[in-house]
Amino acid sequence: MTLIRKTYLQIETTLVEGGKAAPRPLKLIAAAAVLKNPWAGQGFVENLKPEIHAVAPILGETLTAMILEAAGGGDKVEGYGKAAVVGLEGEVEHASALIHTLRFGNHYRQAVGAKTYLAFTNTRGPANCPIMIPLMDKNDEGRRSHYLTIQFALPDAPAADEIVVALGASIGGRPHHRIGDRYQDLKDLGHDVQNPAGV
Repeated sequence: MTLIRKTYLQIETTLVEGGKAAPRPLKLIAAAAVLKNPWAGQGFVENLKPEIHAVAPILGETLTAMILEAAGGGDKVEGYGKAAVVGLEGEVEHASALIHTLRFGNHYRQAVGAKTYLAFTNTRGPANCPIMIPLMDKNDEGRRSHYLTIQFALPDAPAADEIVVALGASIGGRPHHRIGDRYQDLKDLGHDVQNPAGV
């Protein structure tokens, strides 16, 4: 079973940043699937689980395979994230339902050997709206060099009764990162470095 209308792959390579050549080019990869909202036209649906269980694993497997092929393997991926945008006739809960389940995210997490959670956005929007995928280091949530955002838009998606689901990856971090990591801030503030949130 698949409701996917089309897929999309974007690869961006940054060679120069701030007028200075990158010591290592930054590659950003986005893989997206456009599908019919499985709850479209049903009014308010109380139990979303049947559709989550049916659709989310297909999306996780499909998009993960696209990322791995573009990156050259899961070991190449350093930063990662996910996003979903539901069309104007859907609920934000519908977008959230398909990405906030281990049946979706674990395909990606296991394929790249990640330890951290997947950074995310889940929003509602029309066709051609900005789709943002926030990224973070797959093994270290305090590594600021890999705090990145991939942005793209699809001219014909999401339609009002569709959802766009996406995964993002980085090979490398920001080319000339100079703001340090959270751990130095924690030390400077006298906080426990084992508590990266500083709370």
